Amino acid sequence: MEENMKLATVEDTVEYHLFLIPDEPRDPEKHKEILQKYIERIMTQFAPMLVPYIWQNQPFNLKYKPGKGDVPAHMFGMTKFGDNIEDEWFIVYVVKQITKEFPELVARIEDNDGEFLLIEAADFLPKWLDPDNSANRVFFHHGELCIIPVPRKPGAVSWLPSTPPTIPQALNIISTHPEEILASESIRAAVNRRIRGYPEKTQASLHRARCFLPAGIVAVLKQRPRLVAAGVQAFYLRDPTDLQACRVFKTFLPETRIMTLVTFTKCLYAQLVQQRFVPDRRSGYKMPPPSHPQYRAHELGMKLAHGFEILCSECSPHFSDSRKSFMTTSPLWAGFLESLKKNDYFEGLIEGSAQYQARLEMAKNYFQLSVNRPESSLAMSPGEEILTLLQTVPFDIEELKKEEANLPPEDDDQWLDLSPDQLDQLLQEAAGKTEAEPISKEEQNYDLSQVSESMKAFISKVSTHKGAELPRETSEAPITFDAESFLNYFDKILGPSPHESDSDDLAEEDFECLDSDDDLDLKTQETGEEASVKGTLNNLKSYMAQMDQELAHTSIGKSFTTQKQMEPLSQTTNNSDEEDSGAGGSVMTPVDIDLNLVSNILESYSSQAGLAGPASNLLQSMGVQLPDNTDHRPTSKPTQD
Repeated sequence: MEENMKLATVEDTVEYHLFLIPDEPRDPEKHKEILQKYIERIMTQFAPMLVPYIWQNQPFNLKYKPGKGDVPAHMFGMTKFGDNIEDEWFIVYVVKQITKEFPELVARIEDNDGEFLLIEAADFLPKWLDPDNSANRVFFHHGELCIIPVPRKPGAVSWLPSTPPTIPQALNIISTHPEEILASESIRAAVNRRIRGYPEKTQASLHRARCFLPAGIVAVLKQRPRLVAAGVQAFYLRDPTDLQACRVFKTFLPETRIMTLVTFTKCLYAQLVQQRFVPDRRSGYKMPPPSHPQYRAHELGMKLAHGFEILCSECSPHFSDSRKSFMTTSPLWAGFLESLKKNDYFEGLIEGSAQYQARLEMAKNYFQLSVNRPESSLAMSPGEEILTLLQTVPFDIEELKKEEANLPPEDDDQWLDLSPDQLDQLLQEAAGKTEAEPISKEEQNYDLSQVSESMKAFISKVSTHKGAELPRETSEAPITFDAESFLNYFDKILGPSPHESDSDDLAEEDFECLDSDDDLDLKTQETGEEASVKGTLNNLKSYMAQMDQELAHTSIGKSFTTQKQMEPLSQTTNNSDEEDSGAGGSVMTPVDIDLNLVSNILESYSSQAGLAGPASNLLQSMGVQLPDNTDHRPTSKPTQD
C-alpha cells in the first residue's frame, strides 16, 4: 500500500576527484597501478583522523576511475552526507590536505548543488564568474584554492581558453601557471573559515550519552561504533512497515538491557532525541516515568533498539556466507596494516591488548569500506553486518554488566537548548562574521532613533528586479530622497493635466461632483478643466483633513501617539483649514510618525519572546541590534521626552 512505502528523498551527495599532474601519456595499466598506490598511501596516511570518525551515511572513500572522453583516469570518491553538513566540510578539509601532502595531485570537489565552494564565497567572487562558466575552473592544488580565470578578450592571454576548459587543459594550466590562478585572498579566507578547526573539530562534533540497550547492541557497537549512525537513521526514517517488525522483538530482547555509553555525532543525537515515540505494548519495552533520573537513557536506548531491530528485519535469513567473511584476504591488507604501524596508528599499544584489538577492528572496518570497497552488489548492508557480528563475536552479558558499574560520565546536552544569544552567535559565525566582543553597560545605551532612520532608509531605497536592498551597514552614506520629484509624481496620480490623461483616467463627471462650481462655461472649457483639477486637489485635502479629525476621536485615532503642541494652531495652520476641520477651535496635533514606528517595532520585538521574528530579522539585516527585553511587565509605548 502507498501509505506503507517509504518516501523517496534526494540524498545530499558530495563528489571528489583527484588527478595526477603532469598528465603525460602513460600506459593505461601502468597508470592504474600508480593511482592505486596513491589510494593506498592516501588512505593510510589519513587513517588516524578518518578511522574514528562517525559518518552520517557513507565514509570518505577513494577508488580508481578509468578515463572517459576528455576526463583522464583518476581517483574518485562519493559520499552521501545526508543531514550532517559537517561531513561534507570535513571531506573538503581532507581533500585540501591531500593536495598539500601530495603536491603532484590536483583535486576538484562538488555536490548536488554544484560548485558549493563558490557558493560559500559568493560575496567575494569576481563579476565574470557565474554558474554558466565555472565548469572545470575550481580546483585545490598545493593545499590552496585555485580558480582558472577567463581572459578579458579572446586570445588576450595565450594560455587561457575563452571557453570553459576541459580537464586536460585545466591540469596543464595548473601545472604551468600555479601562481596566476590562485584564488583571491578573500575567497580562500571564506572557504578556510568554513573548515577552520579540523581535524580537532571532529571530536567537538561528538556527543557521548548513556543508553539502556540490549546486550547484543552493546557488543556490536564495541566492535563497530559507526553502526550507531545506521541504527539512528533506521529509526529516524521508519515507516509503518518497519514498525511491524518491532511489535515483537526477535533479535534484541528487552530483558537483556544494560546501561552503556554510546558515542553519537551531535546530528545523530539530536535526531534521536527530538523524535517523539511510544513503543508498542507488545514489544516489551516499558518506559519509566519522565521524572525517573534515568528516563533519558531508557528513552534513547529504546529508540536505538528499534532502529537496530528494523535493520536486522530487512535482512534475508539466508544471506550468503561468502558475504559474511571479512575482506582481509585481499592482498592489499598486509601492506595497509604495515603502513598503519609505520604511521603510528596504534600509538604504541601492546599488540594483543584490548585497546590494540579495538583499533585493529576499526582499521579492518575502515579498510573494507574505504580502501578495498567491494562492489555494491556484494557489499553487506548494515543489518547483515550486525547479524554477522552477533554470530561471530562472542560476548558475555555478565562482563558487560560489570562495565556498567564503571561508566564514565556522559556529555552535557545543553547545546540542544540554545539561547537566542548563542543562536545569533552561531549564525554570525556561519555567515563568516567575527565574534563580537562583550558589550559593556555604557555601550548598551541604544539610540532608538537609529531604528526609525534605518526604516526610512529602507523605505526610500529604490528596489530593482532582484528585490529590495537593505542598508546592511550602519556606516552607509545617507540615502538621498528627492521630495520635489515625489510630490510631482503624487500630483500626477491625484490629478493629471488634461493633455496627459487618457480615456481610462477619472471621468469628467467625477471632477464635477467634487467641484463646487457647477456652472462651467463651455467656451472656456480648457481653463475650467485646469481649475477643476486644482479644486479637486483642494477639496481632497479638505476631505482628508475632515477624515483625520473624525478618526482622531475614535479608538484607532487614540491609539497613535501625537506630537506635543508647541505652537498655537493659528501659527501652523491657515484659517480655511480651521474652518474645514469643524472641530470648534479644538487643536488636532499631528501624529508622531517616528515615535509610533519605534513603538510598534518594539512591541513586535517584545512579542517574539526572544525567538526569531519579523522585527528582529528586519532590524538585524539593517545592522540594528536591539538588547534583550529584561522588563517582563506588559509592553507599553515608550514615553515621550
